Amino acid sequence: VQLQASGGGLVQAGGSLRLSCAASGSIFSINAMGWYRQAPGKQRELVATSSSGGRTVYADSVKGRFTISRDNAKNTVYLQMNSLKPEDTAVYYCYAAIKLSVVVASKDYWGQGTQVTVSS
Repeated sequence: VQLQASGGGLVQAGGSLRLSCAASGSIFSINAMGWYRQAPGKQRELVATSSSGGRTVYADSVKGRFTISRDNAKNTVYLQMNSLKPEDTAVYYCYAAIKLSVVVASKDYWGQGTQVTVSS
Protein backbone atom coordinates (compact mmCIF):
# COMPACT_ATOMS: atom_id res chain seq x y z
CA VAL A 1 0.00 0.00 0.00
CA GLN A 2 1.25 3.47 -0.88
CA LEU A 3 -0.05 6.95 -0.18
CA GLN A 4 1.06 9.58 -2.68
CA ALA A 5 0.59 13.20 -1.65
CA SER A 6 0.79 16.19 -3.97
CA GLY A 7 -0.18 19.84 -4.22
CA GLY A 8 2.18 21.60 -1.84
CA GLY A 9 4.11 24.69 -2.75
CA LEU A 10 4.86 28.31 -2.03
CA VAL A 11 2.00 30.78 -1.70
CA GLN A 12 1.52 34.27 -0.33
CA ALA A 13 -0.49 34.90 2.79
CA GLY A 14 -4.19 34.94 1.95
CA GLY A 15 -3.73 32.53 -0.90
CA SER A 16 -5.00 29.00 -1.44
CA LEU A 17 -3.62 25.54 -2.08
CA ARG A 18 -5.23 22.16 -2.57
CA LEU A 19 -3.51 19.02 -1.38
CA SER A 20 -4.34 15.57 -2.69
CA CYS A 21 -3.43 12.14 -1.40
CA ALA A 22 -4.20 8.92 -3.23
CA ALA A 23 -3.95 5.47 -1.68
CA SER A 24 -3.04 2.56 -3.93
CA GLY A 25 -2.33 -1.12 -3.57
CA SER A 26 -4.22 -4.13 -2.35
CA ILE A 27 -6.85 -2.32 -0.28
CA PHE A 28 -9.95 -3.97 1.15
CA SER A 29 -11.39 -0.85 2.77
CA ILE A 30 -10.38 2.53 4.13
CA ASN A 31 -11.73 3.95 7.35
CA ALA A 32 -10.44 7.38 8.36
CA MET A 33 -8.32 9.53 6.06
CA GLY A 34 -6.78 12.82 6.95
CA TRP A 35 -3.92 15.22 7.26
CA TYR A 36 -1.32 16.08 9.87
CA ARG A 37 1.37 18.74 9.68
CA GLN A 38 4.72 19.35 11.27
CA ALA A 39 6.41 22.73 11.41
CA PRO A 40 10.15 23.07 12.13
CA GLY A 41 10.87 22.49 15.80
CA LYS A 42 7.28 21.49 16.57
CA GLN A 43 5.42 18.27 17.09
CA ARG A 44 3.25 16.77 14.38
CA GLU A 45 -0.34 17.92 14.83
CA LEU A 46 -3.70 16.91 13.44
CA VAL A 47 -5.07 19.24 10.78
CA ALA A 48 -8.23 17.46 9.66
CA THR A 49 -9.67 14.00 9.41
CA SER A 50 -12.63 12.42 7.66
CA SER A 51 -14.32 9.15 8.56
CA SER A 52 -15.55 6.74 5.92
CA GLY A 53 -19.04 8.02 6.63
CA GLY A 54 -18.02 11.61 6.01
CA ARG A 55 -17.75 12.88 9.56
CA THR A 56 -15.01 15.50 9.76
CA VAL A 57 -12.85 16.89 12.53
CA TYR A 58 -10.66 19.99 12.25
CA ALA A 59 -7.98 21.59 14.35
CA ASP A 60 -9.26 24.83 15.86
CA SER A 61 -6.52 26.74 14.05
CA VAL A 62 -7.86 25.80 10.60
CA LYS A 63 -11.61 25.78 11.15
CA GLY A 64 -13.39 27.95 8.60
CA ARG A 65 -10.32 28.08 6.35
CA PHE A 66 -9.56 24.45 5.46
CA THR A 67 -11.93 21.85 4.06
CA ILE A 68 -11.26 18.13 3.94
CA SER A 69 -13.05 15.94 1.43
CA ARG A 70 -12.60 12.50 -0.02
CA ASP A 71 -13.45 10.50 -3.10
CA ASN A 72 -13.97 6.97 -1.84
CA ALA A 73 -14.13 5.54 -5.35
CA LYS A 74 -10.61 6.87 -5.98
CA ASN A 75 -9.26 6.22 -2.46
CA THR A 76 -8.26 9.87 -2.40
CA VAL A 77 -8.45 12.56 0.25
CA TYR A 78 -8.18 16.29 -0.43
CA LEU A 79 -7.41 19.31 1.70
CA GLN A 80 -8.56 22.67 0.36
CA MET A 81 -6.64 25.38 2.18
CA ASN A 82 -7.88 28.95 1.90
CA SER A 83 -6.83 32.18 3.60
CA LEU A 84 -3.43 30.71 4.29
CA LYS A 85 -1.29 32.24 7.00
CA PRO A 86 2.48 32.10 7.54
CA GLU A 87 1.84 29.92 10.60
CA ASP A 88 0.38 27.27 8.28
CA THR A 89 3.89 26.69 6.93
CA ALA A 90 4.77 23.04 7.55
CA VAL A 91 5.24 19.66 5.96
CA TYR A 92 1.80 18.15 5.50
CA TYR A 93 1.39 14.39 5.83
CA CYS A 94 -1.64 12.42 4.76
CA TYR A 95 -2.68 9.21 6.42
CA ALA A 96 -5.25 6.51 5.91
CA ALA A 97 -6.54 3.77 8.20
CA ILE A 98 -6.60 0.81 5.83
CA LYS A 99 -7.82 -2.78 6.06
CA LEU A 100 -6.04 -5.17 3.74
CA SER A 101 -8.67 -7.87 4.18
CA VAL A 102 -11.85 -8.52 6.12
CA VAL A 103 -9.98 -10.46 8.82
CA VAL A 104 -7.06 -8.04 9.25
CA ALA A 105 -7.27 -5.10 11.64
CA SER A 106 -7.05 -1.59 10.27
CA LYS A 107 -3.56 -0.07 10.16
CA ASP A 108 -2.43 3.52 9.62
CA TYR A 109 -0.41 4.24 6.49
CA TRP A 110 1.37 7.55 5.83
CA GLY A 111 2.25 9.56 2.78
CA GLN A 112 5.70 11.01 2.16
CA GLY A 113 4.85 14.59 3.14
CA THR A 114 4.46 17.68 1.02
CA GLN A 115 5.89 21.09 1.89
CA VAL A 116 3.56 24.06 2.24
CA THR A 117 5.23 27.44 2.63
CA VAL A 118 3.22 30.61 3.18
CA SER A 119 5.09 33.88 2.81
CA SER A 120 4.03 37.06 4.57
